[in-house]
Amino acid sequence: MLTRKQLELLDFIQKRMAEDGVPPSFDEMKAALDLKSKSGIHRLITALEERGFIRRLAHRARAIEIVRLPEALTKPGFTPRVVAGAKPPAPPRAALPVEAAALELPVMGRIAAGVPIEAISEVSHHVAVPGSMLSGRGEHYALEVKGDSMIEAGINDGDIVVIREQSTAENGDIVVALIEGQEATLKRFRRRGGMIALEAANPAYETRVLPEHAVRVQGRLVGLIRSY
Repeated sequence: MLTRKQLELLDFIQKRMAEDGVPPSFDEMKAALDLKSKSGIHRLITALEERGFIRRLAHRARAIEIVRLPEALTKPGFTPRVVAGAKPPAPPRAALPVEAAALELPVMGRIAAGVPIEAISEVSHHVAVPGSMLSGRGEHYALEVKGDSMIEAGINDGDIVVIREQSTAENGDIVVALIEGQEATLKRFRRRGGMIALEAANPAYETRVLPEHAVRVQGRLVGLIRSY
């Protein structure tokens, strides 16, 4: 199954190739899907290639070949959502409107759900996130999970977690914690007097208890994205 953005991009590439005989450029694809950076297009192209819908030809500029189309683009009477221009039709009276807006968040590398790894500060790529996933005001960013210490909280190795930047946390929150200014980890936060406990959600890992001054909260988990 393709995501909405993947389907939109594949439809745009197909139409441009039918009209011009050549695939669109990455800048044209970025503008058509209203993305802020070309890294989002790279991610969508890679996902379409991995799912067998397109093929990239080596050593050739703008060399994209459509291998097959999903049923959604070939079913008679199907009209995909317009990428740019016309306003989509209003939902039927009996239907509830669904928020479809998505925002591009920077993926700041990997976060350890296991043994802490060194602090992360560089953007590796961007990911599209539903607007409804972003809780409250403030800045948000995403991290790729590495490790299995939070599996009983439903967080698996390779998942993308959405984090709201904040420096405080309540007991039970799952947070990004910076330990002694060097190690970053994703754990459940507990305050114990003047100590902070960083709890795993996997019995194979021990709870780490540290002095309050050694732990700095950098954000709280507000959402999760999983690829299958």
